Amino acid sequence: MDKNNPGAVPAAWHEYKDGWHLADGEVIEEALITIYVNGAELATIMASPLQQDVFALGFMKNEGLIDDLSEVEILFVSELGCCVDVWLNREFEKPERVIITSGCGGGVTFDDPRVGIDPVESDTRLEPSRLREAFRRLQPPNSLYARSRGVHAAGLYDPLTDELLAIVEDVGRHNTIDKISGICLKEDIDPNGSILLVTGRISSEMLRKAAVMGCPIIASRTSPTSISVEMAQAWNITLIGYVRAGRMRVYSCPERVQSLEMVELIDIGITE
Repeated sequence: MDKNNPGAVPAAWHEYKDGWHLADGEVIEEALITIYVNGAELATIMASPLQQDVFALGFMKNEGLIDDLSEVEILFVSELGCCVDVWLNREFEKPERVIITSGCGGGVTFDDPRVGIDPVESDTRLEPSRLREAFRRLQPPNSLYARSRGVHAAGLYDPLTDELLAIVEDVGRHNTIDKISGICLKEDIDPNGSILLVTGRISSEMLRKAAVMGCPIIASRTSPTSISVEMAQAWNITLIGYVRAGRMRVYSCPERVQSLEMVELIDIGITE
């Protein structure tokens, strides 16, 4: 890792554009990050070696393994950044069931992502034009994406203040949501009622993480999966995909999105 430009490493390549040329720049960095809890390995996940502390906190929060920061006695990231040690002020028993999800590099969860969530109750409303503008601010010119491409971003957007409360980047799209949750935990930000913006495909695992955080709207520049649509309909979450210039698709709970004449509603044959 370049300590001055973390998250990407220098690279050179042969590029074809009106003939062959030598070029150099950066490629996104990927690493195995292992989370230990009370000295025992909890999970090893492919991720960007950035913000490992909030990644570990958010992962544990979204998996229901901790409720708040008061349970954490020690949080330590190794010098090389590949290990995160979390020591709780109580005993900890690792979940027995491990599910490898469709997340980039193989995400990890400890239960069926489709169960155990109450419907999200929120009167949050949003105009499509504001959602598109929030996405434009998600990956600014100084972002890791601008430097190297090949990385996902997530942001927590407050529609009342029109502010992005947190922005993160990671090689794994599911990891970005854990990092957002970890920042909320560490900085005492209440994500309930805020809008979750992501750049990657919305899987069932990601939809569950958003529901755990209490986000009534989750929006992406690309598509959801069939199970995530089912879950959004069952849990009263507004699921939006393909947020691009002049259009978007609302797959569930469209009443939260104002000015619906600008929205392309898609019926993909899934009933509630």
